[in-house]
Amino acid sequence: MDINKLKRAFAYNLFYEQGKTTRTATLNDYYLAVAYTVRDRMQHLFVNSVEALLDKESKIVCYLSAEFLLGPHLGNNLINLGLYEDVAQAAKETGLDLQAILAHEEEPGLGNGGLGRLAACYLDSLATLQIPAIGYGIRYEFGMFDQEIVDGWQKELSDRWLHPGNPWEIKKPDMDCEVGFGGHTEIYQDEKGKRRVRWLPGRVINGVPYDTPIPGYKVNNVNLLRLWSAEAPQSFDFEEFNVGDYFGAVEEKMAAENITKVLYPNDEQFQGKRLRLEQQYFFVSCSLQDMIRTHLFMHDSLDNFHVHFQGQLNDTHPAVAVPELMRLLLDIHHYQWDQAWDITCKTLCYTNHTLLPEAMEKWQLDLFGTLLPRHLEIILEINRRFLDAVRLKFPGDNTRLSRMSIIDEAGPKYVRMANLASVGSKAINGVAAMHTDLLRKHTLKDFHEMYPGKIHNVTNGVTPRRWIALSNPRLTRLLIDAIGEGWITHLDELKKLENLVEDTSFREAWRKVKEANKREMAEYAFKTSGTVANPEAMFDVQVKRIHEYKRQHLNVLHIITLYHRIKANPNIDLTPRFFVFGGKAAPSYFMAKRMIKLITSVAEVINTDPEVGDRLKVFFIPNYNVKIGQMVYPMTDLSEQISLAGKEASGTGNMKFSMNGALTIGTLDGANVEIREEVGAENFFLFGLQVEEVMQRKAAGYNPVDIYNNNAQLRAVIDLITSGHFSHGDRDLFRPLVDSLLHDDPYLLLADYQDYVDCQDRVSETFRDQEQWTRMSILNTARMGKFSSDRSIHDYCRKIWQVEPFPVELKWQRIPEGGIVFPKLRAT
Repeated sequence: MDINKLKRAFAYNLFYEQGKTTRTATLNDYYLAVAYTVRDRMQHLFVNSVEALLDKESKIVCYLSAEFLLGPHLGNNLINLGLYEDVAQAAKETGLDLQAILAHEEEPGLGNGGLGRLAACYLDSLATLQIPAIGYGIRYEFGMFDQEIVDGWQKELSDRWLHPGNPWEIKKPDMDCEVGFGGHTEIYQDEKGKRRVRWLPGRVINGVPYDTPIPGYKVNNVNLLRLWSAEAPQSFDFEEFNVGDYFGAVEEKMAAENITKVLYPNDEQFQGKRLRLEQQYFFVSCSLQDMIRTHLFMHDSLDNFHVHFQGQLNDTHPAVAVPELMRLLLDIHHYQWDQAWDITCKTLCYTNHTLLPEAMEKWQLDLFGTLLPRHLEIILEINRRFLDAVRLKFPGDNTRLSRMSIIDEAGPKYVRMANLASVGSKAINGVAAMHTDLLRKHTLKDFHEMYPGKIHNVTNGVTPRRWIALSNPRLTRLLIDAIGEGWITHLDELKKLENLVEDTSFREAWRKVKEANKREMAEYAFKTSGTVANPEAMFDVQVKRIHEYKRQHLNVLHIITLYHRIKANPNIDLTPRFFVFGGKAAPSYFMAKRMIKLITSVAEVINTDPEVGDRLKVFFIPNYNVKIGQMVYPMTDLSEQISLAGKEASGTGNMKFSMNGALTIGTLDGANVEIREEVGAENFFLFGLQVEEVMQRKAAGYNPVDIYNNNAQLRAVIDLITSGHFSHGDRDLFRPLVDSLLHDDPYLLLADYQDYVDCQDRVSETFRDQEQWTRMSILNTARMGKFSSDRSIHDYCRKIWQVEPFPVELKWQRIPEGGIVFPKLRAT
């Protein structure tokens, strides 16, 4: 680990791994050389972690997620291994710039947003808390698309994240799994005369694992992210080739590889999307087979499988695990139904992430049966037995039966994946207190009444290693100097900052950190778009997936309101603001893409209007991702968390902003409720209808055009849009957005508009008192201890998984000079 050995390792990996010298090496070669050096130093920790589990068993948490939005590996691994300063020094002494190398690293685009980023934070916390864990997912060849803004519109480009090389993964071809699709089933009798079912798939593909080590923070434990890639069992057909059918010779290979070719954006309508179902079943089957194989390596039977493995389903994407585990137990390992069901239900747990009905995943019965005929048979039998149990508990309640059935029979038949996961799991959890309450009272009310106590709350959290220690080094240094470094693993220790709120010198130092971070963003904005930002302005930020329920267009209405005030009175005294947006719209989401166009069009007008000057500026960050997020959260003054109450399950961006000292303007939605409770109502800018009021408004017959007619300020803002002021005179460009607001407004923007604008006026007034704003900023950071993903994992361990930490002792420090004596090779 010493600096001289690190320098030698850089050179060794450049020469032997890259085959380059300093005369021919590129920045990518230097990045790979440094990355391999760091990975090598993780490998001995990983080997020790595996050996420790072989010596003494512990329950292993298996986190099944269709997305893992990891972010760049190098910086995070350096922080967790305690190597950041040493590697920076070694790089400097060899003429390398570590910051340039970190900036060069390609980001793995293996997720759409919050769901995948949460999974990544949880992997970090599992390793840090020394909980043995495997993350299971898909190795998408092309990740979430790269976003360009062309003439104000989003343009999607392929995310070729693997093209520069991925030094962190290790391919394990000898651990592949076979996965079937289609075909048919047949009944037969086994050697004991028992009735069995055999699935004869129409096609079979191979799942090949790629392993990425996940180190904990300054511990010996290294966990594993295992991503599956689809390959054909036979990649080249010589018969087809020899008769001149060159495409047919590789057709099977291409069809198989399509399964893991690309990540679907999560706003696509998946119903009828065969490939998406193939992806879900593919990685779930590989993962369960891998778990069973690992268990049987150490045990003679699967009777106690659930004692040693705990599967966590991250939303409904892996819910097909319920019938797949049943199939493996029934058809492959010949368990009887009752025992197989008992093992399945004790092994699996389900996290619900949404309250939006359209996001509740379901699959057409015909599609499901064609692709997975055996699984449909198992689901129908699960449903038959389940509905019998419902009838016994609620006799005569046929409408309840219809709601709870795994099969939706209202019109074309569908398999309801949320119902399937709820029936086949030992525990269900929501991801924020309010979200869980709404699950119990509304979304999963029937299941809560059927299984009292089954639905738990585990409020989401984020890892302070990436989101403070790595992304905000200036704040990290200030915190360590002031209160020590214990907060990095025990975030509650930030409470000590409360004693420094009235320290004038500390407040000054706090402001200097924020100002330096804001200047970096201002430079980035100018370099990226030519936008000139005033670093002394309030940096007002909304970065998240572009969606109507997240209400980026409410933010835009406020910006236009301020602009209208300036145009009506050019000498008006306004608190200067720099508005920052970032996020991607699903390629087929027409309204979301038009919202991006509205933001960029408003920016084009405001940023070039001489009457506005530097009082208002608007910047849309192209291709928002984890790497950019690491720059955005530290520089933010005001965090916009403005979704309609009752629509956001939790949110995690809200936590990252507050941890870095931003103040929040928000509704009582998702985790905003708990953030406000923790930081204090006086340090949170609250506006908007509450959940009950939203329901009442809609039940009473909500008519948004009445609000438009009765609010002169709102009418002026919307009329400015429809006049073509922001579209070079084109009155129709934003007509779909305006018509939706005036005649439908499903997310009640107009109902919340005036309260939002009034609240923003209070924000502006508060920002003028920089001493008071700084106090509020410090208190936001100081009171965010609850929102560490470490606390979330503690909750899972205690409430749901019943798993204990498993500290790893280092036995294999290095390979002995004389080598090692290999035992007799195992056949498998």
